[in-house]
Amino acid sequence: MSEQTPKSRLSLLAAAAVIARRDFTAILFSRVFFFFLLGPLFPIIVGALAGGIGSSLDSSAGEPEIAIAMSASDEARLFAAHKSLRAQLGPAMPQIREVAQVPEGETYDARALLARRDSNIAAVLSGTLEHPVLTAPESRLTAFRGSVALLAATALGKSPQAFPPVATQVVATSGASAKRARLATAQAGQTLLFLLIMLLAGMVLSNLVEEKANKIIEILAAAIPMDSVFMGKLFAMLGVSLVGIALWGTVIGSLVTLADMQGPVASFVDLSKLPEPGVGWPLFFLFGVIYFSMGYLLLGSIFLAIGSLATTVREVQTMSMPVTMSQVLLFFFASYAMGKPGEPVELLAIAFPLSSPFAMLARAALDDAVLPHVFAVLWQALWVYIAVRLGARLFRKRVMKSGPQPVKRKKRFALLRRSALETADGLARNM
Repeated sequence: MSEQTPKSRLSLLAAAAVIARRDFTAILFSRVFFFFLLGPLFPIIVGALAGGIGSSLDSSAGEPEIAIAMSASDEARLFAAHKSLRAQLGPAMPQIREVAQVPEGETYDARALLARRDSNIAAVLSGTLEHPVLTAPESRLTAFRGSVALLAATALGKSPQAFPPVATQVVATSGASAKRARLATAQAGQTLLFLLIMLLAGMVLSNLVEEKANKIIEILAAAIPMDSVFMGKLFAMLGVSLVGIALWGTVIGSLVTLADMQGPVASFVDLSKLPEPGVGWPLFFLFGVIYFSMGYLLLGSIFLAIGSLATTVREVQTMSMPVTMSQVLLFFFASYAMGKPGEPVELLAIAFPLSSPFAMLARAALDDAVLPHVFAVLWQALWVYIAVRLGARLFRKRVMKSGPQPVKRKKRFALLRRSALETADGLARNM
């Protein structure tokens, strides 16, 4: 009867797939994933409330007004002219209000009125229609001088009541406006990419620390290569993050569609009205997913290495803080390099692994070339592989120390000598 040969150990990729499937399923069908989905809602709610309160404060402050302190006849003509101009110009013509009727030949103390903090008066118009006097801070003088001159001229009958029609010619765009629009798209893409990576990459830390405390990681390491454990955990967390982003995008898109919004918000969510990136919207979204994955794997591999050295949550927070702050600096570095296309600073941002995803996403918004992105993705994937191997090696060296500690040679000799003496003494007593 022939002996059966034992099955060979799983390959690196097969073992990584086992770990990834295990972690992905465990997290996706747990209560933790539900609270993970609710996490981004809190800053959104806070931002919406802050914006609502800010707009409420702005509306409660009201539109700045020009106080009129003239004679009764001048005021009547001035208010009639203002009514006509307001109907034609709208908010471009500032509001006016009467504060006092000043007899001809007398002056009005405009400075005292402007010093009051309980009014919405931004300027005071006194004097006469032939010689108006506008009293206001310097910034308001620049804004109101032209309107007051037009108002006084209209009140005197020196300006027509109806403005002639103005012919216009519209062009699609210009070189300067297209470049500025693409820069805005690049900056928005970089910011969103940075926020998503920083928000989601920290999950790998808590998962690894929990499994270290429960000794699960040692059981996995005994059966599967540590490189596979690290790689599986990284791709599992990446999959969970992509599922979360897909759900958030679906919910936001559904709300926008159901609300049938109008006005500036509708124009913002309409991609046809947004500044189009250099590679076009489909490729820009594809590159966004790819560079998010590369950036997440790069930062996650570093966090996994940190988590392998930490034993408590406090140690994790202390050790991960320098990495987080350096990532913020790298984001600002990539944003600065975005304004220097083709210069050495941009090439350095593309070559450095942690800033490369941000720099290349900006390049996708500014330039229509696709081939550089292929080389950038391969370069970033190489650094992901290197980071995973180094993290696994560090974990094996610093953490996997099960069993009794090795005894030094001198101490071992002393223990053997003492044991031999005790044995000889026992034999002598029995003789």
